[in-house]
Amino acid sequence: MAGAALYSLQAEDRGRAEAAAWAAFSSAQNTADFCASWLAILCTQVDRVTGALLLLGPNEKGAFTAAAVWPDPTRDVQHLAAAGKLALTERRGIVVGPDSAPPAPDRPAYVGYPIEVSGELHGAVVLDLAPGPEVALQRALRLLHWASAWLVAHFRDEALRRRDATVARLGLANDLAATALQEDRFTQSALAVANELASQLQCDRVSVGIADQHSVRVEAISHTASFDRKTSLVRLIGEAMDEVIDLDGAVVHPPRDANELGGIAHAELAREFKDAAICSVPLRQDGHTFGVITLERSRGEPFDATAVEVCRTAGMLLGPILALKRKAERGAVARLRDTTGWWAAALFGPRHPGIKLVAVLVVAFVAFCSFATATYRVSAKTVIEGSVQRAAVAPFDGFLAQSMVRAGDAVKQGDVLARLDDKDLKLERTRLSSEREQMQGKRRQAMASEDRAAMAVTAAQVDQSEAQLALVEDKLSRATLVAPFDGVVVSGDLSQLLGTPVEQGKMLFQVAPLDAYRVILEVDEADIDEVSSGQHGELALSGNPGRPLPISVKQVTPVSTPQEGHNFFRVEARLDSPSAQLRPGMEGVGKITVGDRKIIWIWTHGLVDWARLWAWKWIP
Repeated sequence: MAGAALYSLQAEDRGRAEAAAWAAFSSAQNTADFCASWLAILCTQVDRVTGALLLLGPNEKGAFTAAAVWPDPTRDVQHLAAAGKLALTERRGIVVGPDSAPPAPDRPAYVGYPIEVSGELHGAVVLDLAPGPEVALQRALRLLHWASAWLVAHFRDEALRRRDATVARLGLANDLAATALQEDRFTQSALAVANELASQLQCDRVSVGIADQHSVRVEAISHTASFDRKTSLVRLIGEAMDEVIDLDGAVVHPPRDANELGGIAHAELAREFKDAAICSVPLRQDGHTFGVITLERSRGEPFDATAVEVCRTAGMLLGPILALKRKAERGAVARLRDTTGWWAAALFGPRHPGIKLVAVLVVAFVAFCSFATATYRVSAKTVIEGSVQRAAVAPFDGFLAQSMVRAGDAVKQGDVLARLDDKDLKLERTRLSSEREQMQGKRRQAMASEDRAAMAVTAAQVDQSEAQLALVEDKLSRATLVAPFDGVVVSGDLSQLLGTPVEQGKMLFQVAPLDAYRVILEVDEADIDEVSSGQHGELALSGNPGRPLPISVKQVTPVSTPQEGHNFFRVEARLDSPSAQLRPGMEGVGKITVGDRKIIWIWTHGLVDWARLWAWKWIP
């Protein structure tokens, strides 16, 4: 009877403990309470449990720490750590004895099970069981498996809540960015952002300030179109913003915990204007603090972790946008001052060693170019022409019968270039020959009849016929166009014009010799004063740029030719050593050697001359 009474009392105590655990489980407000009550309920469901440990993590260092201990949170459960580590490592349920030995009915046993959510470890639970049969160990392991679903569901709900909070923060940040971008000017954009933050975060006043060389200047206050910067409100807000710049981080008043930054200026602002809560976050651009946003609440709850994180996100997102708008409104002098200051800091400050190295190399190179000399040469577009070009023209009006050559063909003296149709000329020659015979017969009759008048008339007619016949013979001899000398045809292609009429004097071909050339350089008017007869240089042809040819200036023509908006002078030069591969019409780049000059002068004299001319044009 005594044993039955004792069992009844233990069951009653166990029931009360389980009811208390369920009450705490249903009213848990945070993860710590949830885990402690869950572990208590689990231990009331498993027989012979003498202790339990719940590990959660990983934390920032990647370690798993104790989240709940049963039955006493202050109890030392270090002996369960090895079983928890084994469950985390193997990622499955385990049953081991002390010192990781196999379990035995006469020895205590440690039952461990990992908490895994979507393939990610969140922790492990370990139960310390008194000696007992193996069936009890299997039942304890099954209960652990079943009960872990509550923790898995809890962690999934926490992840969903964090995701929803992140989405909400991003949505608010996107709304703020859209608000800042829709305004053209910086002041209007800052005021619109302040109004939007005040509305979204239930703040009575939101201020935006921009840091300058000495302090933060308040630029916008929510729901305020204009304000006096000398008032105590603006002064205290500016001092609170200066505190953010000095601490280089967010400042919350009142601080939520010992690790939260607080500020004297924030406390002073709250005391003067009866603010219940203040949160100031920096506006960042390229890792530097560009400005500050200060949010004030005169009533309601202080800024919690979610609100502070929203403010930090807004500061990081709005910083580059507001900085870009402010930079766009700055004048040229301010931009020049900022650029000069940045380069001065980069060159003489403690950072940017790469820029310093490049600057030293540039200075050394400029110094070298200022003292070293090199050969200065004038460059010009160049074309090869024959020293003599003979034209083959149509000797009379007629029709083209044959074309033997085209541009680019090499010809020998006497080679036929083209033939004109001579059928009409041959018929004319036959007709004139017959007329001449008739006139000669009439002259003989007049001589036989001793008619002097008839003799004179017929003699004149005979002379006329012979003159016309001689003209026809001359045309026939010139109907065939031949090359006047050995050379190359530089222009003319009549192969597609056979049978077409040609007019007397029309140029059909141009022939240039192969052994005599001249080089024509088109020198810019800015460089013509450096060129004179007798200077030497080199010519690189487009068809063979790797083998420059030596040239000598022969003549400078004092007449300019406008081309493409520039004036060019025609300079004639000769080849010192002609090549057999040269042909008239070849183009390239010629360089005339002028003499030694400073390297820096060679590279900059064009710009200097242009600057002098521009100054001469505009200076009165």
